[in-house]
Amino acid sequence: MDQSLLTRDRSPLPAHADGLHAYVGEDGVAVLEFARPHRRNAVTLAIWQALPKVLLRLAEHEGVRALLLTGAGGTFSAGADIAELAEVYGDPDRADAYHAINVAAEEALAAFPHPTIAAVRGACVGGGCQLAVACDLRFVAEDARLGITPAKLGVVYPAVPTLRLARLVGPARAKYLLFSGELVTGRDALPLGLAERVLPDAELDAAALEFARVLTRRSTQTIGAVKAALAVPEERAAQALAPWERRSRESSDVPEGLAAFLEGRPARF
Repeated sequence: MDQSLLTRDRSPLPAHADGLHAYVGEDGVAVLEFARPHRRNAVTLAIWQALPKVLLRLAEHEGVRALLLTGAGGTFSAGADIAELAEVYGDPDRADAYHAINVAAEEALAAFPHPTIAAVRGACVGGGCQLAVACDLRFVAEDARLGITPAKLGVVYPAVPTLRLARLVGPARAKYLLFSGELVTGRDALPLGLAERVLPDAELDAAALEFARVLTRRSTQTIGAVKAALAVPEERAAQALAPWERRSRESSDVPEGLAAFLEGRPARF
C-alpha cells in the first residue's frame, strides 16, 4: 500500500483546519485528505466547519475536474471525534449547532460540481461513512470496515444523511445499517450498495486515481446534467435538466464529441 500515491506530485492548498489536507494536480484531479492518523482520522468540529470552504475553493480552482476523498495512515475516517462529541452533547443548543455544521459539510460535498470518489480503506464509520455516502462513488478496499453507528451512542441521525443513505442503498438496507450500527467489510459493502468498486487494498489508490483521471476527460456538461437530475426528487428532474439540455444544444461539447468519434480520436472537452 502506498497512500502517498494520491498526493504525489500535487500542490497543496490551504485547508484551514488541522488534520485536513487539500491538493491539486495537473491531471485535473483534486485530493482532499483526512490526516489525523493518531485518532484514526476522526473528524473534528474544525474540520466539519472547514469542509464547505475548502470544497468551494477546489470547485473554483481552474483545471479541477474530479475530486478524490481519502484518509491518511491506512484508514478513511473513524467518524466524529467522540471526546469532542461528548462535550458538545453537554448542551442541547450546541448539539443542534454541531449537527447543522455536519449537514452543511455533507451537503457541500454532495453539491461539488465535479465527480467525487471516496477511496475507502480501514475504518469508514459514523460521520466518516456519512461523508463517503455523500460522494458520487465509493472505491473500497476488500478489508475496509464501514458502518453508521448512531444507535450505539443514542444519537438521532439527521434527516439529510438518513435520506441520502436510503436513496443510495434502499430503505430496508438503510434500516439494517442504522438500526444495528454494525460494521460491514468492503466485500459486503458491494451487495449492500455502499460501494461501486471493491479492490485489494494494494490496488485501491491506483484504481481510484485512474478512474478519476478518466472522468476528467469526459464532458463536464454531461456529468453536470447527471448530477443535477439525480440531486432532486424524481418529479423535479426534468426541470433540473432543462438548462443543461439547452446548453447542450448550443455549446461546443456535442460537435466536438461527434467529430472526435468520427475521426477516431479522444474528445477535447
